[in-house]
Order: sequence, then structure tokens, then C-alpha cells
Amino acid sequence: MLKSRSTMLWMLKSLPNRLTLKRLLAFGSIAFLGTLFVADPPSVCTAQDSAVKTTEEPKPLTKYLGRRIAIPMSYHGIPWLNRPERIQEENPEEMLEQLDVQPGMTVCDMGCGDGYYTMELAKRVGPTGKVIAVDIQPEMLQELSRRCERNNLKNVEMILGLPHDPKLPTGKIDLILMVDVYHEFSNPVEMLTSMRESLKPNGRIALVEFRGEDPQVPIKPEHKMTKKQILKEYQANKMGLVKEYDRLPWQHLMFMGAEPQEKSPKQQKPE
Repeated sequence: MLKSRSTMLWMLKSLPNRLTLKRLLAFGSIAFLGTLFVADPPSVCTAQDSAVKTTEEPKPLTKYLGRRIAIPMSYHGIPWLNRPERIQEENPEEMLEQLDVQPGMTVCDMGCGDGYYTMELAKRVGPTGKVIAVDIQPEMLQELSRRCERNNLKNVEMILGLPHDPKLPTGKIDLILMVDVYHEFSNPVEMLTSMRESLKPNGRIALVEFRGEDPQVPIKPEHKMTKKQILKEYQANKMGLVKEYDRLPWQHLMFMGAEPQEKSPKQQKPE
């Protein structure tokens, strides 16, 4: 359901050019707009072709490889994302420094929320780079859009993803940042497959999760992950640990890359 007139206008901007507001109004029903949005119309701010998918959507999981999957936080939690205590609990500046984001890079903020990290990433990649901000809640992207306008940022591309499909371009991304979001994926296999395929040959996923091994981290267990569990899940999806950083206050920072595919051994030529 559309929440407000501003939300409706934001969504309308994402409709194909051939489907104008005038034609929509000819149908005479706001309810019709709702059916269009549920069908996930192609968006001008997505980074992929708007081909219609005919494959059946996978069922959401509640458990994966022995781990209980957490329920995603609603957009009503935006104030919590911007709490002042976050600086002390997570040390965002130090984490960002470890990413080594360079001007001109294409970086994805997966599960971007209202853009807590998107804004800083956009500054670091500069006008020659791009940040692809993905979230499954339109209200999050609406708030991010407002923040981009207030800060005059032109290098942020927003994608309204699906729980099983982030709609990323293939082979175009240098770095995917996921901060306290992977543990909420209801379809981790499909998401990891899509993200792995979106990376450039040397692209990386920077995974940030609250430490499940540490009982002193005051976060619910289903919203924390151990290194052992992280490696178990990523290795099961053809990804491996590239490097890690262990000096954040409450979180793991682990860089994952696609594992090289094994090549069949070359046949020796007979002497």
C-alpha cells in the first residue's frame, strides 16, 4: 500500500516511460497502481535490463546450514540506524578506512537502509565512481533519495531489490558492502550467487556482522554470526576468505571473494 503522495510520486518515476501518469489515471483507480507496484515494475534507477522473469520465486527460508535466519528490520527502525551510540559501538570511520574505497570505483551498499553508509561511500568514489544502493523496502529508498538531494549527490543509483534477487549488473562491481544485513537474507543461496556473479574478477564482498562468539556484544543471537558460521555458508556458495580485520568494537569485518573454478588437468602430449 502506498503510504503518502510523495511515496506515490517517487514510485511513479520508476515506471516505464511508455506508461505515463495520464494513462494510469485513465484506469480511474489508485488500487490499480498498487497492483503495478506489487508486480515489481522495471525502474529507471535499477542497473539491470527490465526483462520479465518467468521462473518461480524460491520459498523464503527460516534456517540455513544450522543458523536461524533473523527477521529483517522494518523501515520504522530508521532512527535506530542513525543512533548516536553507533559511532562508539561500530566505529564506522575505521571500518570504512579498511574498505580502501578509491575514486572511480563501483561500490554496492547491499541492504542500504536510509543510506547511513551510502552517503560516505558516494563521497569516496567521487564523481567518476558510482554507489549502487539496494534495499527491499521502498520507504528506505525514499528516505535515501531525500538525503541524496539534500547533499547534492548525483552518483547514487537506487535499486528496489527482491528478497532473492538484488538485481545487480553482471561483472561490474568492485566491492559489495553488507553491514549487519546478511544474517537477515531469507534466500542466502540465491543472493550470494547473484552477488558473486556481479563482482569484477578481483571484486570483493565486505561482510560486517556482530560477533556471535562474544557474549559481551549486547545483540540478539539471531542478529549475530560467528566466523565459523560465516565461513561455512560462504564456502558452501563458492566463496572464500580473502582477508579480515578484527579490531572493530563489536563486529567482524571479513572480505570474501569468489573461489577460482577448478580447471580440468591438461592432457600430457605423448612422447
